[in-house]
Amino acid sequence: MQKILITGGCGFIGSNFIRHILKNRDYHITNLDKLTYAGNSDNLKDIENHKYYSFIQGDIANKTLIDRLCEKEKFDGIINFAAETHVDRSIADSDPFIQTNIIGTHTLLKAAQKYNIKRYHQISTDEVYGDLGDNSTDYFTEDTPLAPNCPYASAKAAGDLLVKSWQETYQLQTIITRCSNNFGPYQFPEKLIPFFLFKAQQNENLPLYGDGKNIRDWLYVEDHCEAILLAFEKSDPGEIWNIGGHNEKNNIEIAQLITKATNTSSKIIFIPDRQAHDRRYAMDASKIENNLGWTPRHNFKQALEKTIDWYQKNKKWVANARKKV
Repeated sequence: MQKILITGGCGFIGSNFIRHILKNRDYHITNLDKLTYAGNSDNLKDIENHKYYSFIQGDIANKTLIDRLCEKEKFDGIINFAAETHVDRSIADSDPFIQTNIIGTHTLLKAAQKYNIKRYHQISTDEVYGDLGDNSTDYFTEDTPLAPNCPYASAKAAGDLLVKSWQETYQLQTIITRCSNNFGPYQFPEKLIPFFLFKAQQNENLPLYGDGKNIRDWLYVEDHCEAILLAFEKSDPGEIWNIGGHNEKNNIEIAQLITKATNTSSKIIFIPDRQAHDRRYAMDASKIENNLGWTPRHNFKQALEKTIDWYQKNKKWVANARKKV
């Protein structure tokens, strides 16, 4: 049985992926998570006693810990979800983003090289490509130059470049997947959809940056997990894969959909725009669709309804998570 090290597995996407892989494959999963504010052990409460799962609390930038783990467990692969991801937080304090997204990635790559780990998979983001502006006909492809505009995106781009260099210099078998905005169960409440959902349920106003017309491509987290597993197992080394949902929505639309679904008296209000607020992201996912046969299975409207239903049924989880905001 193959052993996989998953880092950041108590976060939103990582926890959904661990649940997905244990349901569909026979891998032994070791989950390494620092349990920062966004890492939540409750996300995996239902599988914590699974015979093919183990958890270790720790930092991916801790070289001694990573070396000890890799030497002992002899992992076949690493999938790195661990990252600081919130743009506003990166603007307020970039230090944790440099430490985790760059230093942490570097530590994992060195260990993968040193211990002959067969495959290293970096989970990245569309934000490394920068801003498409108001041009509605352009899309990010895997060949789009990296042009990040905020500290978070810059740190993720730097991590991606390190991964590419380990492929080219040391012939480490690497994969990079870059996804559009995810949504679904277990997402930390400071992110847009659960943040608006909580506000709406409390009949509080929904604050939108600027004119609210910033556009994002939305991807249901289960679809993302399926794409990650497919790329991890089927991709040739050195490949980059864009993963998108074909669901471009501006922030006003998201707010309106949530107010309608929750039948709230909340109103949309506009607040001063944040710094380095990219106007539009949109992914061309044709490469993974044509070459690996992946397409998103979930309709946006139905997936949003499932997401809202999950948050309404898991108010205790929401309350506990919000204590960390």
